[in-house]
Order: sequence, then structure tokens, then C-alpha cells
Amino acid sequence: MFARQIFTRLTAFALAVVGLAALRAQFDALTGVALAVDRLWAMAGYFTILTNALLVVHLLAITKGWQISAARAAGLLVAIATVGIIYHALLGNQFPTEGLGWWADLGLHTVMPAGYALWWLAFAPKAVRWRDVPQWLIWPAIYVSYALIRGAQTGSWAYGFLNADALGWGHVARNLALLLLAVGLLCCAVAALARILQSRMLQSRNPD
Repeated sequence: MFARQIFTRLTAFALAVVGLAALRAQFDALTGVALAVDRLWAMAGYFTILTNALLVVHLLAITKGWQISAARAAGLLVAIATVGIIYHALLGNQFPTEGLGWWADLGLHTVMPAGYALWWLAFAPKAVRWRDVPQWLIWPAIYVSYALIRGAQTGSWAYGFLNADALGWGHVARNLALLLLAVGLLCCAVAALARILQSRMLQSRNPD
């Protein structure tokens, strides 16, 4: 048990380092923005950046010995999986990158989602309840509200499917409805998988 706890914390730390390196690479890749504060403000407009930063904070807390709850761990999986799925399904081919930008994209959109999914499968508690599912939608909802307000105020939209200036608010509303449906289905899939894994673990401990 002690060895497992150590390995859990070490792998969480390794994944946090990858996340920090990817975030730093993204910061350095913004060569067209001179001031550091302006780079941070630009980065803060993206769900990808904010979600990866949130995940890194949690991983560093786990490294220090914090015991993450099953609901929180699964919610993070939903959030970072959303990052990877949307990028590879919709956005990856639209914004080709090279150099540091390519490495940042690889880390933020591929390595971190896949790495955390593996960490969750191996180490995270799985005792989630169906009533945990709605709370996993809170973070995406907060981001969408923030992104729409920010875009309306600045005229700069992080993602094309949120660009109300170009698409109109009705089209954006339809995009958000589809996004809500997709993330909701992802939440249900994660909850179902967690419950199956939890049931199997309990059965292996109590075979009779």
C-alpha cells in the first residue's frame, strides 16, 4: 500500500511537470506578444490553457499527499478529455503549428489528456455516484460564460464556434447546445466506467 501511494504521487508529479513544460512552451511560443502580462492574458482566454493549469494544480496537490475525491478526479478527467477530444475532432487541422507551438499543442492537447486518463485508470478513486455528474458540468459552464463575456467585450474569440460576431448569437446557442450534449454524454460515460471499475475492485476484494 505504501509503495502504491509513493508511485501515485511520483506519477502525479511527473505529469504535472509535463503540464508545466507545455504551458511554458505555449507562453514562449507567443512571440508576437511582447509583454509577459499580455501573453498571460492571451493564454487565459482558452479552455485548454485554463483546464491544463487547473489539472497541474491538482496534480501538485496530490504530489504533496492530498487525497483527491472520486468525484473531483472524474470531473478533471471529463474536463481534460474534453480538451483532447475537441482539439483532435474539430480544431487540430485548422491551426497548424511548428516549433515550440507544436510541442505545446502536443503536450496540452494530447499528452496531458492521455496521461491523466491513464493516471485516473491506475490510481484515482472510482467511487462516484450518478448525482456527481451534474457538478462536472460546472467548470465548462463557467468557462463558456467567461469566454462569451470576454469575447463580447474585447471582440477576440478564443474559439470559432463561440464567435458571436461572426456567427450570430443564435448559431452560437446551437453550438453550445450540441457541446452540452456531447459533454453530458462524456460525463455519463466516465461515471459508468468508474462505477464498473469500482464494482470490479470490490468484487476482487470480496470474491464470496
